[in-house]
Amino acid sequence: MATASTCPYCGVGCGVLIQSQQASEARENRAASENREVSETSITVQGDPDHPANFGRLCVKGSALGQSLSQQERLLQPVVDGAPQSWPVATQAVATRLQQTIARHGPQSVAMYLSGQLLTEDYYVANKLMKGFIGSPHVDTNSRLCMASTVAGHKRAFGADVVPGCYDDIEQARLFVLVGANMAWNHPVLFQRIQAVLKQQPKSRLVVIDPRHQASCEEADLHLAIRPGTDVMLFNGLLCYLAEQQQLDMTYLQAHCDGLAATLSSARLDAVKPEWVARVCDLPLADVLRFYQWFANENRSLTLYSQGVNQAVDGTDKVNAILNVHLATGRIGKPGAGPLSLTGQPNAMGGREVGGLANQLASHIDYSVPEQIAAVGAFWQAPALVTQPGYKAVELFQAVQRGDIKAIWIIGTNPVVSMPDADAVRQALLQCPLVIASDIYHSSDTVQLADIQLPAAGWSEKDGTVTNSERRISRQRAVLKAPGQAKADWQILSEVAAAMGFARDFSYQQPADIFAEHAALSAWCNGAEHMNSSPEREENSPEQIESSSERAQCQRRAFDISGLQGLSAEAYQALLPVQWPVNREYPAGCARLFADGRFFTANGRAQLLPVRQVALPSFVQEANHPWLLNSGRIRDQWHSMTRTGQIPQLMQQKAEPFVCLHPDDAALLSIKAADLVQLNNAQGRMLARAELTAAQRRGELFVPMHWTAQYSSHGRCDVLFVARVDPLSGQPALKLSQVAVRPLRSRWQALLLCRQPLTKQQHQQLAGHYFARQPLAHAQCYQLADVPDTELLWADSWLAQLGLKASLYSYQSDSGEVRAAGFDGDALQWLLLWSAQKPKADLAWLDQQFATDVVAEQRPQLLQACAADNRDTDNSAVICSCFQVREARICQAIEAGQQCLDSLGQKLRCGTNCGSCIPELTALLRQHSRLAVAS
Repeated sequence: MATASTCPYCGVGCGVLIQSQQASEARENRAASENREVSETSITVQGDPDHPANFGRLCVKGSALGQSLSQQERLLQPVVDGAPQSWPVATQAVATRLQQTIARHGPQSVAMYLSGQLLTEDYYVANKLMKGFIGSPHVDTNSRLCMASTVAGHKRAFGADVVPGCYDDIEQARLFVLVGANMAWNHPVLFQRIQAVLKQQPKSRLVVIDPRHQASCEEADLHLAIRPGTDVMLFNGLLCYLAEQQQLDMTYLQAHCDGLAATLSSARLDAVKPEWVARVCDLPLADVLRFYQWFANENRSLTLYSQGVNQAVDGTDKVNAILNVHLATGRIGKPGAGPLSLTGQPNAMGGREVGGLANQLASHIDYSVPEQIAAVGAFWQAPALVTQPGYKAVELFQAVQRGDIKAIWIIGTNPVVSMPDADAVRQALLQCPLVIASDIYHSSDTVQLADIQLPAAGWSEKDGTVTNSERRISRQRAVLKAPGQAKADWQILSEVAAAMGFARDFSYQQPADIFAEHAALSAWCNGAEHMNSSPEREENSPEQIESSSERAQCQRRAFDISGLQGLSAEAYQALLPVQWPVNREYPAGCARLFADGRFFTANGRAQLLPVRQVALPSFVQEANHPWLLNSGRIRDQWHSMTRTGQIPQLMQQKAEPFVCLHPDDAALLSIKAADLVQLNNAQGRMLARAELTAAQRRGELFVPMHWTAQYSSHGRCDVLFVARVDPLSGQPALKLSQVAVRPLRSRWQALLLCRQPLTKQQHQQLAGHYFARQPLAHAQCYQLADVPDTELLWADSWLAQLGLKASLYSYQSDSGEVRAAGFDGDALQWLLLWSAQKPKADLAWLDQQFATDVVAEQRPQLLQACAADNRDTDNSAVICSCFQVREARICQAIEAGQQCLDSLGQKLRCGTNCGSCIPELTALLRQHSRLAVAS
């Protein structure tokens, strides 16, 4: 019987069905021969047709979840100061060292950095321990990097951190406005719902606002390739246009909103005329007017936005500029109308519900009302409740660097890769007296720096809840036993709390206990109707606790799941997906908020906020670093690749770090396609392959955010971003930096395939040189290159340093090309292709050679890097990851008459499984159509 659970990737929160299977004898024998453990069970994953977030759809990453459970690189045992230890020893080491730090430097010398990949129950225990019992406010989360500006914007406008709409609005809407969101790649399941509406409703339209012509633009009726950073100008202009055309909903504004006059006056200082907007945003006036007219004329308008809005120095103002136009037109709380923030992580919202951000306490209570802070203290019976906000993420690691933070516990995240000015973060952790890391993998860049490493259970191994972008709480359920000594994060935290003397208050036996307490806290002092709700404690009666909180200001809070506080363990296990609030008013949950025009501000009215376009930096005048740099996700990878990077099919779309630049800019810089390129500024350096595309605006570059030290020597892009933040939200500006660009003239490049990943010692031999690692089905593939400012090594010396002894060897004196291979009996162990340029090879064929014996007479063919009957190796991009269909094959099929998506699917199967590749297929079809017309 399949187990219903939730996907661990993006904030869509797709439901999945997990089917466990006993491991085959052959699989166990193969694992034993490779000297690694194998789980007793494996799983298959499919979309849950009954889950309201996805109705059975899954993207390519979700479809491949069953392949993500390898124990390779798993952290299976606690490690203290480099030595494996038992859990009692490790738990006591954490507790003792934290207590010593607190005794010497005070509780504010201790910090935690959490993750949107944690379950709500894990988050709750971490927040309670730090803010209520240790007494440090310095708890923040990597959600600060993706959602903090939306939180701040929502709180300013609505009085609460709350998303007003739901996914069902997609089917009701007729105008979709995507702002800074490549939904086709990053939220593909929701994008497919938009595509269905566009197909079924001929009058529906899609507008994409993004500097790049990204995959979502393939379905767009209008693409506004906006100048980076000018979103406020565009939406201020829209507000002015709506006022000029008398398209504001004055009845709604007078009844439910404040701030129109000041907001409109401020907007007119920026954008009173569309001509001004077009000039500042670098857009054709006709396109600006078309967008404004469409928005004015369609009440069922849905604005979906993500990191292109949030990750900016004025991200909060961008959010409020969007909210202003929806409030001014009354398009909120209604079917098919409203702003919809697209969350980047599976539980960014759940973490905020329990106070995971440094400027929150718990249950959406912040530090602005002393009486509510006291109410939390009474509920927790907390001996050391904090009353002031702590360091936000960027401030937190700066405090580590200064030495103000002496101990930091990092759980489920990789800040050495994901934080801006990432090299400075790495250096800060290197000099921190105590770094504790709870993680799944020992190989993560951050875990490698930890004094104490704690093995955590991962997805499919632990139970709990997550909350998606539409406020829907769903269960993640365990189906596998955690490997080795790995434990759920809430267990690790509770055991450390007990060792620190807080056993009574952290005596949870199961996640259901934590969830019940979390739900009860959401009711605590949440409006007059909940004044009698109280937790049971042994030493304090409910009457005593109520007495202590009678003075609390019981203003209604948006987050309220009081209807779930009495769940039994059995009911918790069977909990179906539900959207909060869940209470007396909404016992089955609530899809849309604010339909009644009541908000969570002090006067119950929404607030329009005057916002202004920030002055744009004089980028062109920056002589040393004149190029604008943008970063983001790609289709088949997830965050820092610790899970998805191990899956061969997900490494096919993009196998190396890359940089996109316009062909005209490339010509100016003497850069050709597939050249290695160096990007650098005062913060750091990145090496990447050049991709030339007219999708980029001139003078602008794009790089992916995913590559780490495990998969590339110089692929961490966040080393190039200054730690600049939005002053209100503290969210860093990870969408805009300035860099210098130049081609990297390598003296040699190589391709190395080996049966196992290179060891740590072999990696050290690569120091300074470029490498990018791509897992294949049976081998590991390393793209290698010499970096000019390092010592020149030739193939023989390089092989010797790596300890590789050749059984086959070929050298061409005229070109300096070397080809070599090593065997153990008839089993191929490694293959090296070394030349002046990037070697060409049939990787699929070579990979198969590691899965079979290669007898002596077959071995010379290995040095040709392809089968004897296939001299035309297809190295084109993989478009369909599900069925490994490459671009060249698709183009051949189009030229042969497959002129639509359906016929391509019938011929090649591409686009017929998860659908994530459909935008790329559409682009190829359109490109072929244009070429046919031109000819």
